[in-house]
Order: sequence, then structure tokens, then C-alpha cells
Amino acid sequence: MFQRFFTELRDAKVPVSLKEYLVLIDCLQKDVIPPLIDDFYFLSRATLVKDERHIDKFDRVFGHVFKGMEFTHETIDALIPEEWLRKLTEKYLTEEEKEQIEKLGGWDKLMETLQERLKEQKERHEGGNKWIGTGGTSPFGAYGYNPEGVRIGQKEGRHGRAVKVWDKREYKNLDDQVELGTRNIKVALRRLRKFARQGAPDELDLDGTIRESARQGYLDILMRPERRNTIKVLLFFDIGGSMDSHIKLCEELFSAAKTEFKHMEYFYFHNCLYEQVWKDNRRRNNEKLNTWDVLHKYPHDYKVVFVGDATMSPYEITYPGGSVEHWNEEPGALWLHRVCDVYERVVWLNPVPQAHWNHTPSVSLVKDIVGEERMFPLTIQGLEGAMRELSR
Repeated sequence: MFQRFFTELRDAKVPVSLKEYLVLIDCLQKDVIPPLIDDFYFLSRATLVKDERHIDKFDRVFGHVFKGMEFTHETIDALIPEEWLRKLTEKYLTEEEKEQIEKLGGWDKLMETLQERLKEQKERHEGGNKWIGTGGTSPFGAYGYNPEGVRIGQKEGRHGRAVKVWDKREYKNLDDQVELGTRNIKVALRRLRKFARQGAPDELDLDGTIRESARQGYLDILMRPERRNTIKVLLFFDIGGSMDSHIKLCEELFSAAKTEFKHMEYFYFHNCLYEQVWKDNRRRNNEKLNTWDVLHKYPHDYKVVFVGDATMSPYEITYPGGSVEHWNEEPGALWLHRVCDVYERVVWLNPVPQAHWNHTPSVSLVKDIVGEERMFPLTIQGLEGAMRELSR
């Protein structure tokens, strides 16, 4: 059964290695957890899943392989023989009850009958041997008894013999298409890294100290600069108007980026990039910066990230004077081209779902300027794709 679990995880594209599988088996052999299915779930998930993106796939495989099991101790050594289960029914059930269970026709028929009774039953039921309820001998329900039963709505098992646990599990599904939270953004941004040791030697070089001390014959302490992420990032945020509905998501991205990148500068613009940007929205009318000065101040090795929905009148991109806020002497498209000419790595993160992009002409115009393959949706998968593009 555990080998099947391993192979089905691999088939589901969960990157599980043989080493991790052997660690799980070793934990089971050493009784690291009690023989309960929930404890086994968390142990196997902690052992086999290295990335939160794969938890949903893991849950589906786990539910498929171990469906209906109350505990796992018996499965570690061998599956329970069918005749043992039959002896349990002979011990606890009357001849009439055994005959009724045989008439159900096993697991498949049991599930069909459950669906039929769910449709037929209209109210709560307690006791008895047919309806779904509590305290009875029906194969379906809670706090009752049936050796081939489906437990519904009960917090925990009483006899440990239910064929399937039908309780609502509180395992949250994760998907690489959902919008981001600050923690997931940080995980995705960490893919954009280039480490180097620069600056003052303020960190103990343990390996070098041991090596040199052995070679010299006396203690020779060596120091080295701290290892830092040397990636430099320019962030341009579209602010106001249609972006108001995406403020929370942009705040999370901004917070995560400030944590992950030590060399990061940010600026705001509205709808499209023009001759001026700003750093404080409360004082943007009085403290604007020339975009030319920004392009000259920060060298070409910076990575540029635009964050915006690219939703505006096409004239704001293609014509002088098209801006809705001021008279722009040059079209926004010209300024976007200038950024792409100065910086080799530029991406655009769009918080609008990708399925809606083709409905907005301005989005297509921006994609044509920055590059068809350089606009990404602001999802986990999209952000990871953007980081790969910037890392090339």
C-alpha cells in the first residue's frame, strides 16, 4: 500500500524522492506517531511535500489511496485478511443484521444506497437501522454501530471500523492559480536570487578557519563578508482608478518585495508611464520625479517590474495629450519603449485574470510594447514565471 502511495504521488506530479519515502517508512517503523490516520496524514505530508503548491495534489492522492481507513497500524505490516472482518461480524451482529449487510452488496452498493437515502431523507433521524442519523445500526450515520458503515458528521470514531470517514476535513486546498498572499509572494520572489559576498568581512568563515588552522598549526581565524542577494529591482506601481480594487494585493506584493530584495526602488504612475513618476501619493502633485532622471540614475543591471492592470483608453498609450490627468507631450508607448531599451529584463504583472485580457485593447497594446511573453498574471504561477523571465 505504501509503495502504491509513493507511485501515485509521482504519477500526480508531486516531486517525491525515494529518500523521502524511506524516511517516512523509517518513521513508521520507529513508531514516531500513534497509529491514527490523521497523524499519519500530517507525518506523510511533512515528509513528502516540499512545496505548498503540491498540497492539493497530495491530499487528493492521500484520500484516494487511504480512503475509509480509521487508523494505519494494521497496514504497516500487512492488510487485514477478509476472513478476519467476517469473524468480527459473526461476533457482534445477529443473523438478521448479517443478512441485511450481505444484501447491500459490499462497498460499491453501499455508496449507491447512501446516495439514494440522502435524496430520500428530509429530516434528522436518531436510532433505527435505515435512515442517516445517530445512535442506530444503519450503515450510514454517527455514534451508532455497523461494521461496514459510512460515518457522517461524527467528530471521531467510536469503534474504529467505519469503511469510510465522511467527515469534513479541514485541510485547505492550495492552487497555483489563486491570487497571492504575502507569504506565498515571498516564496515566489525567492526564485529571483543571485548571491555574492560583498562588503566588510564581519562573518566567521568556519570552513576557512578550520582549513587554515590545520595548515598553519595554530588557530587562524578568518572572516568573510555576509552572503547577500545582489539582485537589484525597480518596481513601478500603477495607482488609482481601476487599480483601487487591487490595492490589497499590491500592498502584499510591495511588503514581500521589500523583505526579499535589499536593493529595491519603487515609483508610482497612473495608467501609463509618462515623463514623471512619484514616490509619495499624498504629495504627488508637488514632489514628482523626472522619469529620465530615474532611467539615468539606476543602471541597466536592474530588473524592472511593472504592476498594473493596463486598463485605460488606448489614446493614453499611443497619442500625445492622451493622459487623463495632464498634457503629456510624448505618448506613453514611447516611455515604455525607453524603459525596455535601457533595461534588458522587464516584466509586467497584471492583477486582472488572464482570461479577461483580450477584452481590453489597451492590454494588448502594452503586451506588444513590453513583449507578449513578458506580461504575467498576478498569481503564484504567474509570479514564478515572471521571476524566471527576470533570471534569464
